[in-house]
Amino acid sequence: MCAEKIQRLIQASILGIVMGFAASGMSGEAGMLQVAFLLQFGMMVMLVIAGFTGWCPGLIVLKKIFPSCENETIPKETH
Repeated sequence: MCAEKIQRLIQASILGIVMGFAASGMSGEAGMLQVAFLLQFGMMVMLVIAGFTGWCPGLIVLKKIFPSCENETIPKETH
């Protein structure tokens, strides 16, 4: 597994958690809807910053732990 793929899995997990908080908020827990909104807004801000600048603190940390996808080589088939 490489850092960029792990980052996407983490983002998908966060979005799933946000969806769970939003569902809890719709079923009556008012605080959960605000938590969902704040998490979603924070995620949007980070993605916009990463999109415009290419700087992502989460990816920087992950690249220190896991190899980058750019460094992975696809094994060539030998015939």
